[in-house]
Amino acid sequence: MRNRNIKVLIVEDENDIANIIKDYLSVNQFDSHIVRTGHEAIHYLQESKPDFIILDLSLPDCDGIELCRKIRENSNVAILILSARGSDTDKVLGLGFGADDYMTKPFSLSELVARINAHLRRQDRWLQDNGGHRGVDVIHIDNMVINKQEYIFLRDSKPIPLSAKEFELLFFLAKNRNQVFSKGQLLDAVWGYETYGDENTITVYIRRLREKIEVNPSHPVYLQTVWGVGYKFSTTNHS
Repeated sequence: MRNRNIKVLIVEDENDIANIIKDYLSVNQFDSHIVRTGHEAIHYLQESKPDFIILDLSLPDCDGIELCRKIRENSNVAILILSARGSDTDKVLGLGFGADDYMTKPFSLSELVARINAHLRRQDRWLQDNGGHRGVDVIHIDNMVINKQEYIFLRDSKPIPLSAKEFELLFFLAKNRNQVFSKGQLLDAVWGYETYGDENTITVYIRRLREKIEVNPSHPVYLQTVWGVGYKFSTTNHS
């Protein structure tokens, strides 16, 4: 496992929780750094590039969801929200503003590390799969280009910003176009785990992708729902 050199930023204002997480990550050979405010987090991100962020929502100087949105403007680093706010609304908001995962307090440290490792394993596989085979790594569909090598999505030759997980979900569906996948299958394929996954994550990400790739997100042409089953990337009558 490669996590000896993995940098994890812990954004948490409760000292006891932050230190417990840091100590546990250290035991698991992660290099972690603690900041306690949104301002400190933004400053750290300007100076360093962590591989993973653990983000509390209740910070003394800002709301964590707003901080998540700001981070997403300039970075596709994986973000896991860790919060006592466990309502579906908070989860949907957090995922909607760019978080990759969501855990509620109290939480299991072993589960936290399992989720981090799952994200990192999936990222490694994503970067290594089909290395050098450009035909597999670049998908052309109608006026869209999905370039896995550079994590770039183009529509009408114009780049459309996507987070890492948005891109990976889109690429997976487009690569397997016209095939229907359940939410659980998509969690396993893109997030690298199924046991810990919240299927609402897929619902949120599909909605976000539709807003970015569809002409009319309310009547999607490409990212279609197959009721009672899951989702598919449809190319029927669009080839």
